[in-house]
Amino acid sequence: MQERKIVYFDSPGKQNTENVLMLAKKRFDEGDIGKVVVASATGETAVKALNFFPADRMVVVTYHAGFDEPGAIELKEENRKILEERGIKILMASHILSGIERSLSSRFSGIYPVEIIAETLRSLFGHGLKTCVEISVMCCDAGLVSPFEDIIAIAGTGDGADTACVIRPANMNRFFSLKIKEIICIPKRR
Repeated sequence: MQERKIVYFDSPGKQNTENVLMLAKKRFDEGDIGKVVVASATGETAVKALNFFPADRMVVVTYHAGFDEPGAIELKEENRKILEERGIKILMASHILSGIERSLSSRFSGIYPVEIIAETLRSLFGHGLKTCVEISVMCCDAGLVSPFEDIIAIAGTGDGADTACVIRPANMNRFFSLKIKEIICIPKRR
């Protein structure tokens, strides 16, 4: 038997970012985690995470180009430069829990299986945990993390970070092999 502490934030949002990074660092320092995967749209959270994790063990996932506006890239150039200078791998790719289905549902006013999975995770556990699952799979598909090694995934609701968890990632074609092994911190109110 193993006992672990879960920290619950009163509300979601970027005001939790520093605490999330500190809590994730404490868990990372136990020595059994392969990599830390950080969701960061503009790169602000990722740059903050540089103060907590070694660059060679960190991966940053950002929005795909055109997420909000056609062709637009959310990752700020100054943050990209900082991350690249530190040798951080940055993944900019389509989100596995929306992808092409988002386009279909927008056009045809329907809902599709991948969106049901996303909404289930979001409704039951919050946006941050849904994103932790999503970025874990995206990094596994890109070969940036191993499906045989636990990682810490960090994400949030809107800006910043409010959720961290230990995940055994899986590739997209083996999605149901993914395991959320520990919740380090999560907002109480979703």
